[in-house]
Amino acid sequence: MESKRLIRCIVVDDEHPAIRLLSGYIKRTPRLELILQTTSASEALEAINKGLADLVLLDIQMPEITGIQLMESLKNNHAKVILTTAYAEYALEGYKHDVIDYLLKPITFDRFLVAVAKAKQRIGTSSQQCSGYLMLRTEYKIQKTDFATILYIEGLGDYLIFYLTTGKLMTLERMKNMEQALPEECFVRIHKSYIVNISKIDYFEKAKIVISGQHLPVGDTFKSAVKLKLGW
Repeated sequence: MESKRLIRCIVVDDEHPAIRLLSGYIKRTPRLELILQTTSASEALEAINKGLADLVLLDIQMPEITGIQLMESLKNNHAKVILTTAYAEYALEGYKHDVIDYLLKPITFDRFLVAVAKAKQRIGTSSQQCSGYLMLRTEYKIQKTDFATILYIEGLGDYLIFYLTTGKLMTLERMKNMEQALPEECFVRIHKSYIVNISKIDYFEKAKIVISGQHLPVGDTFKSAVKLKLGW
């Protein structure tokens, strides 16, 4: 199960309005604790290297050093990073450093919560708990399918379609049975017809979850449970 301890957060940005916005979001979100808000990259770096933070919301363009340079200076691999910027062209470079997410300004609370949900899973759940696989019976064979390759699952009557990072496959199974078979710390049912891999969520948009460009509806009867599970 996901850990319930507080996640210690640092906000680093050279613009005070951005700091106030993100700090306010942190204070509104369960399990997050704001320990430092600063315009100084060196102050943030010192705190991170002392092991004082679990999660850093880091602006890329700052006058002292860039966010990318700050990440390259980190001695503490424990802290996870969510990059924040007004410039989309830095996204690829950010992901090379294994960032949790990349938030493009202006940052909405819904989009912030999607990034935090990913962070909660990465910080609070060990890789061993989310490792594993299913043996899925297709038309011609039984296929081993790792949890990590599953983007989402769609139910069609007595059949399920698994959308994977490598393609898709169909198996004869009921949605409820699959929901019970999957580890609850890694997957959540968002609709009578959809189960999603939490770590694959790109963002939340109104009543939809977006994964790999696909907009999946969040059913009214599942909405409260989904928000509780993901900390939205």
